[in-house]
Amino acid sequence: MKPIFTPPPLRLLPVENIEDGFPAGRVFCVGRNYSDHVKEMGGDPDRSQPVFFMKPATALVTRGNDVPYPVLTQDLHHEVELVLALKSGGANVPVSEAHTLIYGAAVGVDLTRRDIQAAAKKSGGPWEAAKAFDASAPIGTIRPGMPPAEGRITLSVNGEERQAADLKEMTRGFDELLAELSTLFTLQPGDLVFTGTPAGVAALQPGDRVEARAADLPELAFTVTERTR
Repeated sequence: MKPIFTPPPLRLLPVENIEDGFPAGRVFCVGRNYSDHVKEMGGDPDRSQPVFFMKPATALVTRGNDVPYPVLTQDLHHEVELVLALKSGGANVPVSEAHTLIYGAAVGVDLTRRDIQAAAKKSGGPWEAAKAFDASAPIGTIRPGMPPAEGRITLSVNGEERQAADLKEMTRGFDELLAELSTLFTLQPGDLVFTGTPAGVAALQPGDRVEARAADLPELAFTVTERTR
């Protein structure tokens, strides 16, 4: 059987020191994984459970490309995160085996239309319009190997540091996150997992220059451009 039209091309993400690209699949995101951010958003870190949601592959923006300011929002927020890139998958993966799924890691930024998210929270509606829009997940170059378990994770806007924490401050580590996620979804090779953001999220404006870092992973930098439509 042949497709009735030409499907969109596979999205390949850059890999450090490798010519071939990482074939991106689904994009999973984790909320409430730094206690200071839970407090910042008005939650109770002692009772908080992780929130899992998804973005489409069209959300990905590779390193070096600009990010357009999205339509239908006046309150676009940045959230710096470490991203896990998976080489294998499975369901109900034990915590002790979860590390075997990881191909490498990168720095990412989860962009959020915060005003739309606030309206969704108030009405009890879904978050897709707030989180899953195109170009909402800039991602840096993937470094193969196990991700750093500690080290500074930071985000600066126009040279001013806004977010800063240590990766070891995550409420749940990488293995525990993957194991828990695999109880809800059958994980697959190519999946990406944004692992949560620390406190300090704030608004971006067209023209802002964003620089994001996590330990010694390749830096992610991009400029927010004017609205495209």
